[in-house]
Amino acid sequence: MYPSTPPETGRDSWPENRPGPAGPHRAPDPRGRPAGPDARSPFDGPRVPDGPRHGDGPRPGDGPRNPDGHRAGARVTDGPRPDGEVDPEELDGEEELPPVPVRRLLSVAIAGFAGLLGVGLIFGAQTAGPGARLPFAVVVFGVQLLFVLAWTMAMRPPALLLVGGVAVAVAAAADAAAVLPQIAALAPLGYVAAGGFLVGVLGQLVRRADRARVTESLGATLFIVVGVVAFGTLIVLSRIPKGTQAIFVCLTAAAVALTVARVTDAVLPWPRLAPQVPRGAAGVVIGAMLGTLAAGILGSYLVAFTPTSGAVVGLVAAAAAALADLGVGYGEAGRQMAGEPPTMWVARHMQGPLGGFALAAPAAYAMSVFFL
Repeated sequence: MYPSTPPETGRDSWPENRPGPAGPHRAPDPRGRPAGPDARSPFDGPRVPDGPRHGDGPRPGDGPRNPDGHRAGARVTDGPRPDGEVDPEELDGEEELPPVPVRRLLSVAIAGFAGLLGVGLIFGAQTAGPGARLPFAVVVFGVQLLFVLAWTMAMRPPALLLVGGVAVAVAAAADAAAVLPQIAALAPLGYVAAGGFLVGVLGQLVRRADRARVTESLGATLFIVVGVVAFGTLIVLSRIPKGTQAIFVCLTAAAVALTVARVTDAVLPWPRLAPQVPRGAAGVVIGAMLGTLAAGILGSYLVAFTPTSGAVVGLVAAAAAALADLGVGYGEAGRQMAGEPPTMWVARHMQGPLGGFALAAPAAYAMSVFFL
């Protein structure tokens, strides 16, 4: 048997990375280099002196703190900002506005008003004769007054009374320019519209309080004046051949489109075109289709029309009226979202049908002159 190696007394076991006051113990390098912090290889390069390393400088957020606990220069996001502005990062978490509910009885009431308005204009046109244009002019003037009332109260231009007065004067002058000339033409109506717009603009520029909102004043004045003059084209159309029948076909199509669209919104307001607009796409489409159908049926019974020509003319009038009515809804929703004060309830809901017929009237004249 081989002799066993005598045990070495007084020798501790090999420490395994025990921390101590001098740091962890390192085993000696087999290549003969000393262990410890001075152990370096010839290939390690020059030693960098001890000092501040890259990135050990002061950080932007390590500055002194204010008495409230925030660092100096730091942006405080807790609570409202003193200038009243909203942080764009906070807008991402805002909830969307709830959709506006569809009021069914109100939709039916607006549909009834659109139907009565169309019936009044159609029967007024039937009373007009070669030497009796005044009764129809009186009917048109009444509709123009409703248009001025509804749109001035809804748009609320800076000089409301001035714009309303100028619009009423323009309505009377446009009706006179459509009845009095020996030859029916639209040129006198254009002169009246330009003169009324100029008077309205000058009247608002004279007032110092209205100069700050001159752009809004010009837009409202122009829209109301043009809408009032547009109804005067019906009087001119009643004086040309086939004009009365064209009024019958086009206004019937417009009245059917507006009435059916509103009734459909009361029954099936789907799909919603916008959450803030209480209208449905089904009503607009179905109304325009049924208005075109009604015009085509009337065209098969009238002498100056055929089913095809009646359908084409009715399609233009019905689409114009339906889109104008829909645009009024979007405009009202935009005013409410902008925080403007609500207008008169009756005037606000009369806008759609009145705007639809105001756009359908010149469309009927254009289709009659250029298509028939």
